[in-house]
Amino acid sequence: MSKILETINSPADVKKLSIAELTQLAEEIRARLIVGVAKTGGHIGPNLGVVELTLAMHYVFDTPTDSFVFDVSHQAYVHKLLTGREKLFHTIRQPGGLNGFMLRTESEHDSYGAGHAGTALSAALGMAVGRDMAGGKEHIVALAGDAAFTNGISFEALNNIAAQTKRLIVVLNDNAWSIDKNVGAIAEYFHKIVTNPTISSLHDRAADLLERFGGKTVRHVARKAEEAAKGLIGPGTLFEEFGLSYFGPLDGHNLPLLIETFNFLKQQNKPVVLHAITQKGKGFQPAIEKQKKFHGLGPYDAQTGETKPAGQKTYSEIFAESLTKLATANDKVVAITAAMPNGTALDLFRPHHPKRYFDVGIAEEHAVIFAAGMATKGYKPFCAIYSTFLQRAFDQVVHDVCLQNLPVVFCMDRGGLSGDDGPTHHGLFDISYLRSVPNLVHMVPKDEDELADMMYTAMLHEGPSAIRYPRGTGPGVQVKEQPVALEIGKAEVIRDGVDVAIFGLGAMLPEAVRLAEMLKLEGFSAAVINPRFAKPVDRDCVGEFGGRCGLVITLEDHVLAGGFGSAVMETLNELELQVPVVRVGWPDAFIEHGKVESLREKYGLTAEAALERSRPYLSKMMEQVLAKH
Repeated sequence: MSKILETINSPADVKKLSIAELTQLAEEIRARLIVGVAKTGGHIGPNLGVVELTLAMHYVFDTPTDSFVFDVSHQAYVHKLLTGREKLFHTIRQPGGLNGFMLRTESEHDSYGAGHAGTALSAALGMAVGRDMAGGKEHIVALAGDAAFTNGISFEALNNIAAQTKRLIVVLNDNAWSIDKNVGAIAEYFHKIVTNPTISSLHDRAADLLERFGGKTVRHVARKAEEAAKGLIGPGTLFEEFGLSYFGPLDGHNLPLLIETFNFLKQQNKPVVLHAITQKGKGFQPAIEKQKKFHGLGPYDAQTGETKPAGQKTYSEIFAESLTKLATANDKVVAITAAMPNGTALDLFRPHHPKRYFDVGIAEEHAVIFAAGMATKGYKPFCAIYSTFLQRAFDQVVHDVCLQNLPVVFCMDRGGLSGDDGPTHHGLFDISYLRSVPNLVHMVPKDEDELADMMYTAMLHEGPSAIRYPRGTGPGVQVKEQPVALEIGKAEVIRDGVDVAIFGLGAMLPEAVRLAEMLKLEGFSAAVINPRFAKPVDRDCVGEFGGRCGLVITLEDHVLAGGFGSAVMETLNELELQVPVVRVGWPDAFIEHGKVESLREKYGLTAEAALERSRPYLSKMMEQVLAKH
């Protein structure tokens, strides 16, 4: 059997195929995905679910003239395979290779980049309005999963679509999952019609019977009545009330039906919604059986789906275990996640305290205000939200939590570089965007045990607090049985020194220790400080070492602009200390995807790079010593 996929160099090649060939191509794509992602890791489940949808879209529409907007865009692997990137697919999520999400700079077929949920409808509407204003005729198609409709932005867009354009196609890819099972009224609403076969089959038979006895007029009346009844149990009325014509639900794996439907929809002079039912992980049994695991994961066995056995516990797991203990001892502790129980490891907390676990869907803004409301009733909410996702709720952090000085704890997973997921997921800005907010305490642990201590500290603290910790594993420090409360704003001196003071924040502390050893070999006495707090900075510690040492060096897994190093410089300035400061952190740029170690080396977040940047100051210090002698 010839490999059809190897002949696809652009969407134009897809249009030349027969239905039988398209069906074969779908199977080849699934095989390519399963084998390819097994080596690189990635979002295998979502992509297996949209094979036919993506094929049908490219068969009917013409990118890059027509624009496809994928919500989140982690399900765009099939799109990449069909748009000239098949030969590069083995590089996906690898250093220098294809990005795991849509990226405008990667291909002209990627009309809109994304990595966070809920953006597709607003972006597609903006494109449609821009097209209308320019007098264009191209089509705009937004593909959004049902989980995206738990996000408020999607409804803000829905509220505007019918008023602002006459031509927009929204594809609702309904597979009942985000990463975990979808939650809330919207998810239930979408699935009532799908799970009620009686009504979905009965209305056709009833209409046939009425037409036989009363003619087409009666059938039309019956259809209107049936639509009203259907709306009581299905999603159609929801979209109709927003001014979008609703079509479906239909089988999202039926290629001929999808092609026929898209050809019909592209003729409509009104905004429309196509409700397609798909199976996440289709064609790969392990991905069907373990939906959460195969949403996105590292390399696995392409035959069995098995992954390497878990070794050391991740920071996420330590967080969940520590929170479980805190909640066992304190019945006011509650856990909140925004559709990320697996990513934040709160699925480990849920079985122990199910009534104090809340998944609010992909709705970070709501999660934060919800937490604020609970805090007013004496509860201690721990909001587990990735650093990069908490950006979406900045106003709520400021206005609803910090302004009212409420004791909400923001546990920011993926604080720092997030490696293979790239710039949409790197948590490199949270110190900057939170440090300026009054009342907030911002903590950064050096290891797993200190994370547990900081969580305990946050529980006891009467105001808002935030804790950032990295993706993956830490140094492997054993967590003690009973955590201890830390003094707010008090740094920890790891080793003393008189020539250079090195502040190594969180995950960068090991590099600070290595740098101190390298300086020792060159004859300099270097102090190493574990700051613990990005806010408030330990003024006494900074003042002591800033006054004693000839050079201060800060290392952080965060952007330099407004980061911890900036806070140290501000403190030194307030103390009127003129000591030079070398800041090591990420530059004022969006960092690409890649392996953490190689990216740190590339951008100079290493002890070696810090030493080289310090040499001009070290040379002056040595000259001053020699001059004294």
